[in-house]
Amino acid sequence: MPLKARHIPNLITGLRILLVGPFLWLLLEERYGPALWLFIIAGVSDALDGFLAKYFGWTSELGGLLDPLADKLLLLGAMLALGWLNELPRWLVALVVARDVVIVGGAVSYHLLIERFEAMPLLISKLNTLLQLLLTLAVIVHYGMAAQPVWLITGLIYLTALTTFWSGAAYVRQWGRRARSRRRIDARRDP
Repeated sequence: MPLKARHIPNLITGLRILLVGPFLWLLLEERYGPALWLFIIAGVSDALDGFLAKYFGWTSELGGLLDPLADKLLLLGAMLALGWLNELPRWLVALVVARDVVIVGGAVSYHLLIERFEAMPLLISKLNTLLQLLLTLAVIVHYGMAAQPVWLITGLIYLTALTTFWSGAAYVRQWGRRARSRRRIDARRDP
């Protein structure tokens, strides 16, 4: 299949996924300067593929799966690596991982037991992602370039924890209600 312009966002996303391994290796080697550059490149590529997909209408089902996967691999990997290096509290890393496990497990269960699952990011989830990005960036800059104020990193840790818990609970509530509603509809149809 020949490469077409509408495939460019997915190609950029695929390249972003390929950056995750080197980025994590650099973090674990505590080479924060180069890791920061890869993190910035990944962020710019995310903005670029999103712009191209929306502006030109080059969206696809594959892109709808790959883009959040690339973001999740980068952020979750960064959190795990920074936790491993004791640069983020392990309780925060555990909370972030637990939230993602609950959301993915719930999505798979909903898809298998109820109906096709269509992801709809909540506003609190977008805020959580932003805070995870800012926290990751602040920690990498702190250890690799210039010390950041303790209050900044501490504040980002607690805000990230709050929005992680809140967004996880919001997804459980929303999709739990949707599942119960769907079950009631199905029960009325098949008495």
